[in-house]
Amino acid sequence: MAITTPPRPPAHPVYVIGGGPGGLAVAAALGARGVRAVVLEKSDAVGASWRAHYDRLRLHTTRRLSALPGLKMPRSFGRWVARADVVRYLEKYAEQHELEVVTGVEVHRVERSGADWILHATGGRRLTGRAVVVATGYNHTPYVPDWPGRDAYEGELNHARHYRNPGPYEGKDVLVVGAGNTGAEIAADLAEGGAARVRLAIRTVPHIVRRTTAGWPAQRTGILVRRLPAPLVDRMGGLMAKVAVPDLSAYGLPRPTTGLATRQREGAVPVQDVGLIDAVRAGKVEVVAAVEAFEGGEVVLADGTRIAPDAVVAATGYRRALEPLLGHLDVLDERGRPVVHGARCPREAPGLYFTGFTNPISGMFRELAIDAERIARRIAKSK
Repeated sequence: MAITTPPRPPAHPVYVIGGGPGGLAVAAALGARGVRAVVLEKSDAVGASWRAHYDRLRLHTTRRLSALPGLKMPRSFGRWVARADVVRYLEKYAEQHELEVVTGVEVHRVERSGADWILHATGGRRLTGRAVVVATGYNHTPYVPDWPGRDAYEGELNHARHYRNPGPYEGKDVLVVGAGNTGAEIAADLAEGGAARVRLAIRTVPHIVRRTTAGWPAQRTGILVRRLPAPLVDRMGGLMAKVAVPDLSAYGLPRPTTGLATRQREGAVPVQDVGLIDAVRAGKVEVVAAVEAFEGGEVVLADGTRIAPDAVVAATGYRRALEPLLGHLDVLDERGRPVVHGARCPREAPGLYFTGFTNPISGMFRELAIDAERIARRIAKSK
């Protein structure tokens, strides 16, 4: 009588939390290596954060250097890909790679269970995975500072996440708070779109770079200098700024005293100019001091000035918001960021990976693509 060996139960899948570009790229790279990956997305479609961004937004990185593994971006998208085209690309990416994406499922907590991982999700789901890739995104939860008097402010105050286009602000006096890429671009958009007055409140003067110089994209420079010593890049950046960017000191935007690379390693990427320089020089965007407080219908600035704009747009950034999900695992630093990223796992959490939690000057999409391949290779080897 022949003895048959019972079939081995199928291995648990790899769960990827987040259906943005980072999560989709990892899932595709795993699928190419024969590893089942299930993407869990809390919204009703992939690319949720890109769907929510303002209309004017384009990738600050070139089309050729922004493709994810296994699918080029169409030439018809142009060199600087528009927000709506990014969404179309992500939809096509998931379709072409036949990714297993489950929408409407939010993971609330991740726990280690022996060699596996348990994910507690929407509807009381308890999912078991052989590995987990957290790809919930750098810009996850809108952050508005707890300015004194904020909650009692009588004017209109919204986070930049809710800004779409200048239409609702036509003829209004608008204060934009924060001079990162989002704040700078929204200020320029408002100035070009019919706002009566636009002011940009700045606490720390940003580095401003041209998106291209003589046809050479800033991203390629970022790739070339990324691994050079910070002091050297600081000096190079200072020299390039003097050649490519006019001195805006007379308009309230002096050149930063901290070098570009040093600032980037502190978490602040340079602002790519997509209209701010011209708007400032033309007086269409006025630079003012940082916001200190709100009193009634007024905004109090750091220099003591009081202004009463019709609307305030807070381009004050986002938080990763990983603490409820992972805070109990001791895998986050004091600022709530993962202690590792890419193909490395935290020492006490083998099988847990992170992607998309850095903001490199070499381009977010490019680094997501590189991380995806590295993570997939590492997971495939651990079968």
